[in-house]
Amino acid sequence: MAHTHPDDRVLVDYDPRTRVLFGPGTLGLLGETAAAFGRRVFLVTDAGLASAGHPERAAASLREAGCSVAVFDGVRPNPTTRDVEACRDAAAGSFDGAGPEVVVGLGGGSSMDCAKGTLFLLAGGGTMADYKGTGRGRGEFLPLVTVPTTAGTGSEAQSYAVISDEATHLKMACGDKRAAARVAILDPDLTATMPDAVRAVTGIDAVSHAVETFVSTARTPLSQMFSRQAWRLLSAAFPKVLAGDADARGDMLFGAYLAGSAIEASMLGAAHATANPLTAKYDLTHGIAVGLMLPAVVRFNAEDPAVDALYAQFANAVDPGGTGGGGERLAAFLETLAREAGLPADLAAAGVGATDVLELASAAAEQWTGKFNPRPVSSGDFARLYETALKSGG
Repeated sequence: MAHTHPDDRVLVDYDPRTRVLFGPGTLGLLGETAAAFGRRVFLVTDAGLASAGHPERAAASLREAGCSVAVFDGVRPNPTTRDVEACRDAAAGSFDGAGPEVVVGLGGGSSMDCAKGTLFLLAGGGTMADYKGTGRGRGEFLPLVTVPTTAGTGSEAQSYAVISDEATHLKMACGDKRAAARVAILDPDLTATMPDAVRAVTGIDAVSHAVETFVSTARTPLSQMFSRQAWRLLSAAFPKVLAGDADARGDMLFGAYLAGSAIEASMLGAAHATANPLTAKYDLTHGIAVGLMLPAVVRFNAEDPAVDALYAQFANAVDPGGTGGGGERLAAFLETLAREAGLPADLAAAGVGATDVLELASAAAEQWTGKFNPRPVSSGDFARLYETALKSGG
């Protein structure tokens, strides 16, 4: 995620920290990759992946390279401060109290974010709230290797840990360049075991990242290059993987990585600002929340002709002969993707109550991503966006 450079002459400030290994079977390179940083490896994952065998295969690769392995598999979806603290405690006590030399985050965005959060606490102590914002890390961060098993969050490309407060469930973005992965291993074979429901919601999330970063007020020519290529891959591959096309998995995984790179180089927007309160209040899966809000946000933003022209680039990529406004055509395409992914018809169908609109709007107005939306969004605007999404399937 980007922050404003103090010199307004700087059009691009790109400082990549992550080596990327992409291709089928690259999980087998985990051992030699991690061993280059140290031999005591702390593997952060979630228990649900055990049935797919990914943590076992990861540990086997590490041991073959001469590494000792300690595993924490207690990560929950939308990890909270409690998850990170438990992971920190397990890491600190691992290897007979010597602790790890390198951390591996294996799984979806939750595992990777929990691993990054653990880096903050191991290095600087305190709580995750101490690190909310950008560049507030302390001490020396351990090397991190990320291995995504979903094609969605793009966390492997980002230096931010997104962690929910255990009490309020509001998300905190804690960013520091030192928290970025030293290496990201992108193995499309790992995404083959995703349940269909997970494949759908993580794919929608990746698509939303491409759309929002392309028009963010923090966009740069570089971030838009990432967004544009991510859209090209994701918009074509997502319907294919939903239909069971195994060959499209690689394009989805790499597209999600590129969209994550776009977030790191720019920012998101109002769709994510509105999605986070839905997850906090209703425990609504993030991909569902952002997927239901995104068409309404696109139509709202498209009222600005300059933004509508940007959206037209994405709309033309999927519908070259289409006519009409770019935002409307893009929103209609996104609604089609949401239906194909099996999302609820609207927020009402997802269990959101109309009486909660003002509360949700107030929470959305406090989200950091909304400040980068291409059109300013007031609390009243957020309320109207929720109202639109409540009845969009009606």
